[in-house]
Amino acid sequence: MTELEQHLLAIIQDAFPLEERPYLVLAEQLGSDEQSVFAAVENLRRSGIIRRIGGVYDSKALGFISRLCAGKVPTATTGAADDSALEAFAEVINQIPAITHNYLRSHEYNVWFTVIAQSEAEIQKIVDEVCVNTELHDVHILSATEKFKINTVMKGAGAPANRIADEKRHCEPKAKQSPAHFLSANDRVRIRIACNDIPHTLTPFKDWNVSCDELREDLALRRMRRFGAILRHQEAGFAFNAMVCFAETVDGRQWSVDRNSVNPAGAILASKPYISHCYNRPAFEGFPYTLYAMIHAQSAEELESYIKEAAESIGNPDFAVLNSLRELKKTSFNFFA
Repeated sequence: MTELEQHLLAIIQDAFPLEERPYLVLAEQLGSDEQSVFAAVENLRRSGIIRRIGGVYDSKALGFISRLCAGKVPTATTGAADDSALEAFAEVINQIPAITHNYLRSHEYNVWFTVIAQSEAEIQKIVDEVCVNTELHDVHILSATEKFKINTVMKGAGAPANRIADEKRHCEPKAKQSPAHFLSANDRVRIRIACNDIPHTLTPFKDWNVSCDELREDLALRRMRRFGAILRHQEAGFAFNAMVCFAETVDGRQWSVDRNSVNPAGAILASKPYISHCYNRPAFEGFPYTLYAMIHAQSAEELESYIKEAAESIGNPDFAVLNSLRELKKTSFNFFA
């Protein structure tokens, strides 16, 4: 990446200007010109580093719920003759808009996917249908009982940006949040549009026919977490990542976390710049882990060192490393489509 592209990525992941001429605003910030900035962002989009530039909305604020699902699909590494069952599973998942993320990971529970819907019953129905139509089995639907850090914003220098204060703010009760039933027809149209990729023009919001003032209101009401560039981490230089899940045990003994502590384990992990997401989730049979952290690195050695450091920082509890072997699906949910 050029120096200009690196500077742009540092800005537009978290705060793409909600202005009629956003590239002119960026040019003024960086001492460049509008056309050069536009060309640089377009190159980042064309190269695949930027997956999308648009709104990242809070599903709960819009009346939806999100669940992480863990399950098993036979693969060649688990004793199946080949990976045909996995390919069939991925094909079915790709046809379901409610399933946004789907990863093959290095564990007995080898497929992990995210479902967004308006009720638990709807999520269960989607999962049941996938099980009927594929070889997916032994599925567990997991809620996030506590969130310590969300949203992935990657530094151009080589690590996820440390946005812990902002992440914690989004995870706390949202007093200013507008209830979903207060959304107008215009709100729903705007949100549906903003979940997509902005037009490839100098005046994207005008060409979208979307009001920048109303998008800023979405941010102020915390319907939207951020408006910015969503990256393909592998293309941006973060080819090594793992979901590391920690148990509340150390050497087989119960490891209790003081929820009243200023720095509970989740908050300690969330403060790490290489950790992008950190949640508490319920344990389930065969998987006694409750604290989940997504760790990103630029090499296998760096990833290993980050995992070791993270574990040591919270007292070396038992943990499992689920390396990301393959990205089967990664999309943004299109609310009110």
